[in-house]
Amino acid sequence: MKLLAINGSPRRKRNTATILQSLVDGAMEAGAEATLVHLAGLHFRGCASCFGCKLLGGPSYGRCALKDDLTPVLDMAHEADVLVLGSPFYFSAESSLLRALEERLWFQYSRYDTENVTLSPAKKACALVYTMNIPEEAMSRYPLKGAVSSFNKAVMERAKALGRMLVS
Repeated sequence: MKLLAINGSPRRKRNTATILQSLVDGAMEAGAEATLVHLAGLHFRGCASCFGCKLLGGPSYGRCALKDDLTPVLDMAHEADVLVLGSPFYFSAESSLLRALEERLWFQYSRYDTENVTLSPAKKACALVYTMNIPEEAMSRYPLKGAVSSFNKAVMERAKALGRMLVS
């Protein structure tokens, strides 16, 4: 089994990275091939809406046509059996780094016909890890559950849910 964990935090050694590294270490101990990628420091942008991934018969059909530092990460995600996307939760949303990755990761597989929702060869198991450095009693002021739910519609069309929301 191949697991790819992607850290969308601008901080490579803080809460999100620590949790993801623990997850990768545990997966490796269980015999999985596991990798942690940090988006911070990579030079890339979100989807340019070039539709290169939608051109039937085109060289990039079903894959993002942009070529930058994110290209090998998208290739790794394509090959992975399990994706774990991690981000701090800023202003009721994931980080801009993770959002840019999500645009390019999910849009390349999207189809506009009604027969097949995705070009992905198989549904991938997917987990989302969101971190907030606030006390638990303050969490009620931040709509984490609503933000995850709105994102889940797109993710669940392309991925298998692994579990439930855990707050600690």
